[in-house]
Amino acid sequence: MLRGRELWLAALAAIAITIIYGIVVFLSRGIPAASDLFGHSLGIFGFILMLMTETLYSLRKRARSARWGRMSSWLQFHIFTGLVGPYMVLLHTSWKFNGLAGVTMLFTVIIVISGFIGRYIYTRVPRTLDGTVIEGAVPEEILRRTRRLMALWHTIHIPIGMALFTAAFIHIGAALYYATLLK
Repeated sequence: MLRGRELWLAALAAIAITIIYGIVVFLSRGIPAASDLFGHSLGIFGFILMLMTETLYSLRKRARSARWGRMSSWLQFHIFTGLVGPYMVLLHTSWKFNGLAGVTMLFTVIIVISGFIGRYIYTRVPRTLDGTVIEGAVPEEILRRTRRLMALWHTIHIPIGMALFTAAFIHIGAALYYATLLK
């Protein structure tokens, strides 16, 4: 397995999205508004990827007996969508970070940074292809400390994710209300 393959794929996807964004900027002679078709498309698809990041990986983790693929593949999917989705949402902002949208973007940046920290902690312990810790590969004390650090990371990462999605759903509700009902 190529280590960090999901990071390379996310980088390639970000490059492709950036090229498309650049073409739209060139053709429209300006940064697309968050409220136009392209801006909404970026926000919608980015948010869907972020929802997939959160829900699908979490469901798979809790369904250990299910045969829905290896956990390592699901973690790669989680990392890929957790990078590409927020990047698309960033482009959706039109580089304006005021109000609730700005708070939501701040939570998004924090959760992505937290995800990188979690990935670093997770990869410090040798695992099999299905994500099981290889016993005896690391001294027991290091394994114990790493597990404790990972548990601490979870207690921070999960509430930030909840705050992010709460803010995002409020932002979406407000955007729908003001864009449709008050026009």
